[in-house]
Order: sequence, then C-alpha cells, then structure tokens
Amino acid sequence: MRREEDAGADSVHAEDGEDPAELRALPRKKIETSATIDAMRILVLAAAVTISFLALGPALGSAQTASQKEPAPDVPDAIQAPAGEEVVVYTHASGSQIYTCQATADGKFSWTLKGPEADLHDRKDKVIGHHSAGPTWKLSDGSEVTGKAAAHVDSLDPDSIPWLLVKVVSHAGTGALSSVTTIQRVRTHGGQPPAEGCDAPHQGDETKSAYTADYYFYAPAK
Repeated sequence: MRREEDAGADSVHAEDGEDPAELRALPRKKIETSATIDAMRILVLAAAVTISFLALGPALGSAQTASQKEPAPDVPDAIQAPAGEEVVVYTHASGSQIYTCQATADGKFSWTLKGPEADLHDRKDKVIGHHSAGPTWKLSDGSEVTGKAAAHVDSLDPDSIPWLLVKVVSHAGTGALSSVTTIQRVRTHGGQPPAEGCDAPHQGDETKSAYTADYYFYAPAK
C-alpha cells in the first residue's frame, strides 16, 4: 500500500518503508550542495585572476619603468650630451658656491671658486646625495663620480652661474652613478661671487653664494 499525506505544494510523499524525515531533508541537501559548487567556482575564478596578474606583473612593471624615464632637458647645442646616451639620474641641487679671495697674476684680487657645497634632491624633494668640491657628486647608495667641465653657456638668468657640460673622469662605489659618463648643469639660479669685497686686506677670506641648479646624469643607452 502507499501512504500519502497532503501537505500542499511543498509536501513530500513517502513510499512504504521510506523515512519521511529523510525525504524532507533532500531539498536542503541539494541547496547545500549547489552552494558548495558555487563557492568552489568562485575560488577557482579568483585563483585564475591571481595567476594572470602575477604573470603580467613583470611586464606591467617594465612598462611603468619605461614610461617614467627622465627626459633630457632642452639645452643649447654646445652642452648637448653625446649621441647614444640617456638620462639615468636627475637631481636638484640647493646649497652654496664657495669662493676664496685670491691674488691674480697681474697683482689684482678676485673671488676664485673653491667649490660647491649642496644637497642633491630627487623629484620628491628627498635628499639623495651631496655635491662638493672636485667637482664630485655622491649619492646615498654609495656611488660617486668626479667630473671636469667640458663646455659652458651663459645662464638664462644673467645673475646666475653658467650652464655646464661635464665629462666624468672617475668613479667610486657601486650604484646609480656607476655607469655615468656625462653630466649637465642647467636651470641655475644664483651662485655668482660678490662684485666687491676682495682686496689685499681680505686675501684668503671665503664667501658663500646661495644657488640652485638641476643636474642630469647620462650613461650609454641600453
């Protein structure tokens, strides 16, 4: 015989020998199984997205680095960097040009450059190095170069020190400056010696003239 209970649309019918309670639990089990499958699908999809991102990460990083390369400044031909070189480091200097009062060959006295003393800042204004007599540029990563002026042009500001093209003559340490061969000093402001105050009574005296400038460091393009 078949026993049947009419409990409406959601009723469950049990055949002889079947447990009605177990039959009523079947829909719930189906829902739980479906939810588990959906959760597994979400986990698989998330894993696939993560793997794709990790695979593309290096390429995206390389593209970002390439797009962030420092462009070379617009300068007169006389202080252009050699062909085949690219900017590898940029710094903004703020400090002083130091002058000493000395006698010249004709017996007159004039302020003679002793050297710079300046902090080197990156694009975020963080101090990343120091510029001193030599002239020498040293970064906080330990790399250092010394250069010799090869050419100059007058600054756009007549009261400021010239723009320079500098050839690197020596290296020290290992870091961002290790492969640098050429340096430009541009966008100078200030730094000129005083117009007076250097004479026999003041021979040997020193004076400092505040200045700022941008330095571009070049290395052979890779």
